[in-house]
Amino acid sequence: MRILVVNWQDRLNPEAGGAEVHLHEIFGRMASRGHQVSLLVSGWDGAPAEDVVDGMRVVRRGSRYTFPLHVRSGFRAVTAGQEPFDVLVEDINKLPLFTPVWTGLPVVGLVPHLFGSTAFQQESFPVAATVWSAERLMPSVYADRDFVVISDSTAADLEARGFPAERIHISYPGIDHEIFTPSIHRAPEPTVAYVGRLRRYKGIDLVLRAVAKLAGEGMDVKFLVVGQGDDASRLERAAQGLNLGDRVSFRGFVSEEEKVRILRSTWVNVYPSPKEGWGITNVEAAACATPSVASDAPGLRESVLDGQTGFLVEHHDVDAWAKALRRLLEDADLREQLGTRALEHSQRFTWEATTDDLEGILQMSASR
Repeated sequence: MRILVVNWQDRLNPEAGGAEVHLHEIFGRMASRGHQVSLLVSGWDGAPAEDVVDGMRVVRRGSRYTFPLHVRSGFRAVTAGQEPFDVLVEDINKLPLFTPVWTGLPVVGLVPHLFGSTAFQQESFPVAATVWSAERLMPSVYADRDFVVISDSTAADLEARGFPAERIHISYPGIDHEIFTPSIHRAPEPTVAYVGRLRRYKGIDLVLRAVAKLAGEGMDVKFLVVGQGDDASRLERAAQGLNLGDRVSFRGFVSEEEKVRILRSTWVNVYPSPKEGWGITNVEAAACATPSVASDAPGLRESVLDGQTGFLVEHHDVDAWAKALRRLLEDADLREQLGTRALEHSQRFTWEATTDDLEGILQMSASR
């Protein structure tokens, strides 16, 4: 097949996150299977306009905030002088681009999750209102298109919004089990880690407050904040205001090898977002036999099994966060039990199986 993928970012973008990992893991494998894959995305300062990444032709137009203004000219550039594409995949993880209106190609929507009212927790009111309004228009624009979602909760969300259930296909993300493996070596002191983008809606400040509470109760606990994003400076100020000192370490961007080392060595992984499509870091941590504490939120309820592979807590309840962390940090037997179950749970998810799922769905959609 000739496949065109439209996404806001590719994995080399400094703002890339789990959605980009998901996209490249699947479509990089598609390319290695002989499919011709082109990727149309936004750029950033200094980024080449065209590139080859993971066997895919990458065409970059505009920037993070101007991509919708450039996506149609980018589409013309990708398709000029080329054989027609068999299918277009729109990765809808920010603002929908309404590709069915202006491409004329069979379109499959790939949806990690929709923001809904959560957009107002991250963006300014005009931007959040734009996202919220655009999502409200999606059922009428994409009504007769196939959708691939990464969790049962996202499928339920789309169905509740009016999308036909028979057009919604669930394909869970995978992980690389050759990279994410357990280790007998853990940090010498109680350590909690967050690995991901630093965005306001992710709720990382809740964990900062929980760590401060534990420290105030006499626990010697460390918190590693790993990743970059537009909320970094606010979080650093919050840590200073809580007098956390060297209890908190902001690591910024790290290599994949360092990320794996952190997930292997930390005692507990945390994911405090109020809404996610999946929460892939929870499963990567699980493959390292590391239990997680996460918000009791859509998507995260599937990557973390409450009481089995970690704990789910009320998103805004700092006391609940502190209590769950204390249980795992103080009880080595419980931590080991949940880590073992987490490892077993992670074995269900592989990128090869995910690619098989999506390959079949794209072939079906292209032949409609």
